[in-house]
Amino acid sequence: MRITNKIIQNNSLSNLNMNKILEDKYNTQMATGKKITRPSEDPVIAIRALRLRSTLADVTQFRDKNAEDADSWLTVTEDTINSVIESLEKMIEECNTGANKKWESIDKQTMIDSLKELREGIYARGDADYAGRNIFTGYRTSTKLRFQEDDNKTSYDITEKITKAVMEDIIYVKARDGADTLDSLNAGNYDTTVFDETDVYQETVHRIRLSYSDLSPDTMPKVQYYGFDATGMIVAKDLPIAVISQNGEMLYDETGAPVAPNTMEDPYLYAQGKKDAAGNDAPYAVFIPETGELILNDKAYAEMNMTRDYANTKDVNEGQISITYTKNNWKEGDLKPQHYFECTERTPDGKTIEHNKDQDVNDQIIAYDVGFNQSVRVNTLASDVFTHDIGRDVDDMISILEQVQNMESTISTLETIKKELDPNTDKAKYEAAEKNLAAANKALTFLGEKLQKTFEHGISQMQGHHDKAKLEMTAVGTRSSKLELVKTRLDSQKSNFKDLVKDNEQVDTAEAATNLAQAKLAYDGALMATGKITENSLLNFV
Repeated sequence: MRITNKIIQNNSLSNLNMNKILEDKYNTQMATGKKITRPSEDPVIAIRALRLRSTLADVTQFRDKNAEDADSWLTVTEDTINSVIESLEKMIEECNTGANKKWESIDKQTMIDSLKELREGIYARGDADYAGRNIFTGYRTSTKLRFQEDDNKTSYDITEKITKAVMEDIIYVKARDGADTLDSLNAGNYDTTVFDETDVYQETVHRIRLSYSDLSPDTMPKVQYYGFDATGMIVAKDLPIAVISQNGEMLYDETGAPVAPNTMEDPYLYAQGKKDAAGNDAPYAVFIPETGELILNDKAYAEMNMTRDYANTKDVNEGQISITYTKNNWKEGDLKPQHYFECTERTPDGKTIEHNKDQDVNDQIIAYDVGFNQSVRVNTLASDVFTHDIGRDVDDMISILEQVQNMESTISTLETIKKELDPNTDKAKYEAAEKNLAAANKALTFLGEKLQKTFEHGISQMQGHHDKAKLEMTAVGTRSSKLELVKTRLDSQKSNFKDLVKDNEQVDTAEAATNLAQAKLAYDGALMATGKITENSLLNFV
């Protein structure tokens, strides 16, 4: 092949340009610190850079945002539950005082105020939020746990699903004569309503305490449980219920029919001895709207103790009891039922909202993604810490304290009246005051005994709430520990991926400098060689 001077010149210029391009490449690497400036320079590096940068962005999101957000949420939750535990410990101290100190020497009003304050403090913490999201209300993070003001326009039909474990025996101190009670005696009626000591006695009654008090008296509750029929088949049974107010006025019978006004019955004793059409003992209950209690007779208590779930016929004593009732008078601080129960809300503007229908209210888990295919639960549900039972147990203790207070006040009033009466000239009034005073003292003795038993029971109840809160505290701590391990691993991953990105994209400065020097030397040599070659032509040899 004949090589002409033109070919030599073209090749020399091409080689010079290639050397110049190489020198420019290394010079750009030195200036930018990057191996490539365009994907076409090295597609492998470019593709690997996209993958590594995407993974690093995910890890950074997990570590710096998700994990930190989850950690803050758990910290707020932990602090809140810890303060609840402290309040419950103070409640246990109050219960110990009530159980072990002579009831006569207890400063009842101070204890009432203390219990109310502790209860309010516990439930107020249920409205805790993180970054504007309520942390104990499940998916309803924009809804407060409690009513923020009184509301008598919003109505809820609430369905509680419970087990036989909620049925309990309570002591009822009877001191009632129609609508009159011993603690209502005063200077104006002490001689018109006369109680005898035999009118005062204690009775043990069966009770289901609902989660709310002050319920609607105009809506019949529905109680359904599962038991055996006459053929041995498991069927749903509806419990017959009468509605009787706390003061003894019967409002509705078991058919739901209104009763004549001023029909008086003892709400705690009315259900006992009810018979069916055949004359056999029949299950029966009384609903007391003001206190939110269902008082069961012996037959109902026995049958519901044997209730069976139709879907699980092998486990005799693990059945479910369903109770539906209506509440339309809400006070500031009441717990909103949609956070706990299946319920139907009727708003003032006529809307009907179904809550938790066909959904487990406890299945509202909020979890943060803190890694590839890894998440950490951050929320704690209200039912795990802020149960209605805490407030209802406090209600029972406050109720007995107030009953003792009222009876002590009645006795003081009767003693004053008796001192002012002359047994000779005011014989009838004197005897009435004396009889009522004897009955009141007997009632006070019974109430004092009930007070101590209530607080003894309160110790175990509050200890149970305390243990439940501690258990949830442990669960939150476990999640926090898991999150700390994840954060440590994410820190390591983040560092590793940063190094990988750096190794893939950033040039070795020393190596780039060496390459640049070599490229410059090669370029200078090429210039020198080209200059010598192009000096000669065919004319130099003619």
